[in-house]
Amino acid sequence: MSKLYIVPTPIGNLKDITFRAVEVLKDVDLILAEDTRTSGKLLKHFEISTHMQSHHMHNEHKTVENIIQKLKSGTTVALISDAGTPAISDPGFLLSRACIENGIEVDCLPGATAFVPALVNSGLPNDKFIFEGFTGKGRQTRLLLLAEETRTIIFYESPHKLIKTLGHFCEYFGEDREVSVSRELTKLYEETIRGTAKEVLEHYTNKPPKGEIVIIVGGKKK
Repeated sequence: MSKLYIVPTPIGNLKDITFRAVEVLKDVDLILAEDTRTSGKLLKHFEISTHMQSHHMHNEHKTVENIIQKLKSGTTVALISDAGTPAISDPGFLLSRACIENGIEVDCLPGATAFVPALVNSGLPNDKFIFEGFTGKGRQTRLLLLAEETRTIIFYESPHKLIKTLGHFCEYFGEDREVSVSRELTKLYEETIRGTAKEVLEHYTNKPPKGEIVIIVGGKKK
């Protein structure tokens, strides 16, 4: 019986990978990658020659059982996503749950994830917070419920949906709700824009955003 390693990878700056992560990726028998082309560049940079296999949201339901059998046979496996920690709005949960159900050890390494620096950079309370990730179907119903949430709220968003989302925040949370938007974290054009929902909406209406985005929303004032 072997072990599944869940290995965070940099969200932008390659220097953010840990020594242990590189060591594990070199030592395992197989790396499961969300996109082998993207991960191939990372592995080449760190001179990692371990065999890769595709494991993403569109095939993970089909591949989990085969991976479990490989683990049971003694194959050591590492799971990585395109950026950040697997299973945080990325593939990983189904496999880690299946491993636990089958008595296979799961070892998640600490490392990069986008929401932690965005939360700390926001200046909003971080002693208690909730993670919503990407808003999908039923977005408006969910936002209506979250309007009463007193803890800081974390969202992931794509650049082409940011304006619409900020508009919904103004509508459901109020124009004066505190918001912080972090964009392109750890990369060359990293920025964090803070203000009210209305102010941040006006900023990005005048300056359309690009890149990966994390939104931090202050909770409702008691």
